[in-house]
Amino acid sequence: MIRTDALDRLPVRSAVPALREALEGHGTAVLCAPPGTGKTTLVPLELAGLLEPGADAGAARPGRRVVVAEPRRIAARAAARRMAWLLGEKVGGRVGYTVRGERVVGRHARVEVVTTGVLLQRLQRDQELAGVDVVVLDECHERHLDADTVAAFLCDVRAALRPELRLVAASATTDAQGWARLLGDAPVIASQDASHPVEVVWAPPARPVRPPHGMRVDPALLTHVASVVRRALAEREGDVLCFLPGVGEIARVAGQLGDTAGVEVLQVHGRAPAAVQDAVLSPGARRRVVLTTSVAESSLTVPGVRVVVDSGLAREPRVDHARGLSALTTVRASQAAGRQRAGRAGREAPGSVYRCWAEAEDARLPRFPAPEIKVADLTAFALQTACWGDPEASGLALLDPPPGGAMAAARAVLRSIGAVDSAGRATERGARMARLGLHPRLARALLDAAPAVGP
Repeated sequence: MIRTDALDRLPVRSAVPALREALEGHGTAVLCAPPGTGKTTLVPLELAGLLEPGADAGAARPGRRVVVAEPRRIAARAAARRMAWLLGEKVGGRVGYTVRGERVVGRHARVEVVTTGVLLQRLQRDQELAGVDVVVLDECHERHLDADTVAAFLCDVRAALRPELRLVAASATTDAQGWARLLGDAPVIASQDASHPVEVVWAPPARPVRPPHGMRVDPALLTHVASVVRRALAEREGDVLCFLPGVGEIARVAGQLGDTAGVEVLQVHGRAPAAVQDAVLSPGARRRVVLTTSVAESSLTVPGVRVVVDSGLAREPRVDHARGLSALTTVRASQAAGRQRAGRAGREAPGSVYRCWAEAEDARLPRFPAPEIKVADLTAFALQTACWGDPEASGLALLDPPPGGAMAAARAVLRSIGAVDSAGRATERGARMARLGLHPRLARALLDAAPAVGP
């Protein structure tokens, strides 16, 4: 049975009629809705017709098949489980998900949640996306390279093969004009923000700490973050959500918190067991401290949170010139990320955010995270565009063009490993590398080793 009480509480519902009208009239739309408003869970169900009267019996308007692209596996699984719960059923019926190495999709699925990487591979195999009526690109404001690439390919598909394919770019921020231009001056639909006021508490370390370098974070900063978590537990009520850059930092802070009396400490990240991921998305029996990465900025909504502790750090991809691969590096989180994190404390009631840096530093932080296409290794991107038939990526609808030097270096690597020919076109071997979903250097190594160790 559909859980209408939970659906009615989602603020984005008021924006659905305007979104439907935009898609019918224009074919594309940009949906701006803050985290926790229901853009990830309610909107796909509405677009698929699963919330129409008599939908169970196949009545009302003909149903559409909707594909939702998420930037992370943990978000894809969580979104599918939440939508299935709203419909009163289990995942694998009318709602399913596909991530690398795992597929839970029934024969009659109307909504499928996938990662952007899975959708990218699917587009390379089937450019028409046969049987799909609507694609929702969720969290597009994060500017991951796969998401930018998928959006560009979908614009090509709409222009050349399937003008009837509907495309929604869903963003948790109001900086949507660039996406609107990219999608052909698409209408921008804004959902009301139901968030509550959040008090900012500046909590810098008493002594200077070393800035992050590569993957390294000063242990003194992590000790300080743990102390701020204890302070927040003593001064405020409700669950605490603490943002840290990675799994190692989460484990270290969890160890320092130890067995805090009456508090459950949960570690949530992309490699966390499914049971932990499910537990954090439901109210706890006792007070909780949830230690998480940036996955909880907008992809996951954790109930019961009244306090956020923000370390001020994040991990972003950069080129590792020594290895010729992309690598994650620790950076200061942007102002936009800080606002997203703080907003998590005010989703259900007035809350507080403890920021582990000085107020004077805040204005010097970057306004937005750097788009991956500007800073990451582009070898895999260049191979994807070569397989798509546009080796220069000059004809693709991209928010930011790839840097010329980075593309030239990427094409040189692809030629050296036999992935493209002298004209930049993908070879048969290059197409096989692209299908593996790995960096082309690693894909080449696997293909070369297969005869010796087996496929």
